[in-house]
Amino acid sequence: MHPTNRVEASVTPTPDSESRDRSPTVQAAILLSRIAGFMRDRALSHFFGASVHADAWRAAMRLPNLLQNLLGEGTLNSSFTPVLSELQAKQQPEAARALAGAVLGLLLLAVGVVVLVGVVLAGPLVHILFPGFDEAQQARTASLVRLFFPMTGLLVLSAWTIGILNSHRHFFLPYVAPVLWNFAIIGGFVLAGWGMGWRGDPLLQFAGIAALVGGALQFGVQVPRVLRLTGGVPPSLSLQVDGVREVIRRFLPALAGRGAVNFGSYAEFFLASFLATGALATLGYAQTLYLLPISLFGMSVAIVQLPELAAARATEVPRSTIIHRLEGAIFRVSYFTVPSAAVYLVLGAPVVATVYQTGAFGAAEVQLTGLVLGAYALGVWPSAQSRLLNSGFQSRGNTRTPAWMALVRVFTAIGVGVALMLRLDEITLTSGLALGALGLALGSAVGGWVEWLLLHRLLARDLGTPIRWASRALGGVCFASALAVATGWGLGQAVLRGVLPSLHPILHGALVLVPTGGVYLGVTLAMGLASWRRGPQPRHPFGVI
Repeated sequence: MHPTNRVEASVTPTPDSESRDRSPTVQAAILLSRIAGFMRDRALSHFFGASVHADAWRAAMRLPNLLQNLLGEGTLNSSFTPVLSELQAKQQPEAARALAGAVLGLLLLAVGVVVLVGVVLAGPLVHILFPGFDEAQQARTASLVRLFFPMTGLLVLSAWTIGILNSHRHFFLPYVAPVLWNFAIIGGFVLAGWGMGWRGDPLLQFAGIAALVGGALQFGVQVPRVLRLTGGVPPSLSLQVDGVREVIRRFLPALAGRGAVNFGSYAEFFLASFLATGALATLGYAQTLYLLPISLFGMSVAIVQLPELAAARATEVPRSTIIHRLEGAIFRVSYFTVPSAAVYLVLGAPVVATVYQTGAFGAAEVQLTGLVLGAYALGVWPSAQSRLLNSGFQSRGNTRTPAWMALVRVFTAIGVGVALMLRLDEITLTSGLALGALGLALGSAVGGWVEWLLLHRLLARDLGTPIRWASRALGGVCFASALAVATGWGLGQAVLRGVLPSLHPILHGALVLVPTGGVYLGVTLAMGLASWRRGPQPRHPFGVI
């Protein structure tokens, strides 16, 4: 990528600049992306429900996601962005530009090799990873994998643009770009499913082609901004460029950590392939909702904090400032994730019905997915907080500890999940759908808590000082969440008992969920907890922290 435009003048923010003002920007971008993702999943559920075609789509997405998760945003952001941010904090733009070019060249080489191998070996890979599928289902899944590997290669290159944009404190564009990928898939369903009346395998293949086009759009829309900020980034394969060896040093443990996460994810879907039909699809639908608050509130805050904490370390900002930043971020994550988890746990079915109930996705699928979502909900808070703690380690050049903790989480989740799923798969709902997927979701939640406990303890030791968790304010948030979900549950019961009229799932969801959110906001405002951007300053009855 050679220069095509004049380099934009930019001022490197100071470590304690307006980073807290940027979290809403990231949240807005992620929210738009997630809304588009829900629309995509709604189209998928409308045409395929919890059928073999939905299972094939979910399974095929998992295989190339190995490439994205190993080389993409999670790994690259933790190793590349901090080093790039440190160079910019030291006012070394040419060194930063050279580093970006070297990383791009190495990434292109790695991605090209993996994509080629994935396309050629799609059939054997599906056979190995999803042995529970019959021959027809394996062939159906492999045909999608051949489309999804090139698509994912483009998404990995998007992770490189994200690293550059984040280091320049440009957060909105890289996290809203996936909207284009989602809309491309939705457009495929609309054109082929509704416009041409296709169903089954032909519709599945057309949607896969649309996903490949969407990957190109997601990467392409970010390139002009990168060129303007950098003046062009000529790719190279040099290991002598300043910072490249440091990126690689951090990258390898991060790669191991992401590998552990991917192993856990594939193990979960590998195990689900042996469960009753629909288990894979149900896990996928529930995971989309489960990841929303983690991405929207956990990852968004962690994303903003990572370059700021790295710059603070490079410019030797006092440790008390870093601790203050972390503690404020911890409460901001808690303010949103605690009520999210409570809603999923108590009101999971109305949430699922609002998002998915249409076409082939009926009341039975709503019931099962709601139960699985409730199990995942138990791990929302620790998983979101772990994202933030990981940024604390990564900003200090330590990607090894998060990697080891990810491995512990994965093996804990697998162990608990296997023990529970086998028993639960013998239990069926009145609709005939089995509960095996519920066991895997519960295992994931247990693993999330184990990871958080270990990360919290180790980061406090690394920093040499305790990390306060605003326990009184957190108690207030829990109290407000309980009142809010009790309100929503009461409204749902009123509908079931005929006190309130039965409504369309979307209207029913609005009736239950909007007052729930209103009660939470009102209670936290009254308690002085809603000023999350300034940090918790609660009044009666929980007192000042």
